[in-house]
Amino acid sequence: MSERLDTGIAALDRELDGGIPAGSIVSLAAAPASQAELFLYELTATRGTLYLSVDRTSDAVSKSIDESPTRTGDPTVRDVTGDAPLDNASKLVAALPESSNLIVDPIDILERSDAPRYRNFLNELQNHIYNTGGLAVLHCLDGRDVPQLRDTTQHMADVVFELETTIEGDRIENRLAVPKFRGGRALSDVIKLDLSGSIDIDTSRDIA
Repeated sequence: MSERLDTGIAALDRELDGGIPAGSIVSLAAAPASQAELFLYELTATRGTLYLSVDRTSDAVSKSIDESPTRTGDPTVRDVTGDAPLDNASKLVAALPESSNLIVDPIDILERSDAPRYRNFLNELQNHIYNTGGLAVLHCLDGRDVPQLRDTTQHMADVVFELETTIEGDRIENRLAVPKFRGGRALSDVIKLDLSGSIDIDTSRDIA
């Protein structure tokens, strides 16, 4: 089995046979009002991380990470806002060091680029992540206005996480599905995650 990189969520890593294969791109699809950012912040504690913010300023993201209730690391945060976000992101990705995390939050603005240029960006990202044995997570906002190139993102991704947040009575419930997993097995069960503080798998009820 190829080297696995942990996600920072021990119970999830056990379900994934040790984590995600090194050199993988992960698509994390979630609603804008979900707690997916806590998942991303937790990932920064696992290894050196370059966090690319495509809509918020780097200061705003750093402040959110510092105030997160989850365990976090000390990522390098860069914003790629401006007139040429795809070009700016490409330059930063090219300098990503060995065995590190890359988070793009969110990928939506880049998905609105010219289709051939966006595919080229994903191919270059895939080659770089594979060659450096790293892990890239692309945060895909699953809202009212999903970019047309979302299919391209999820097709290129090695792993697809789908996080669904629902309100059940007086509880907010988060369910994580893994419908796609190259280099391993997709999970047949949906996992209930407790994202209110330190992220863990909620075992108080049966996994749906």
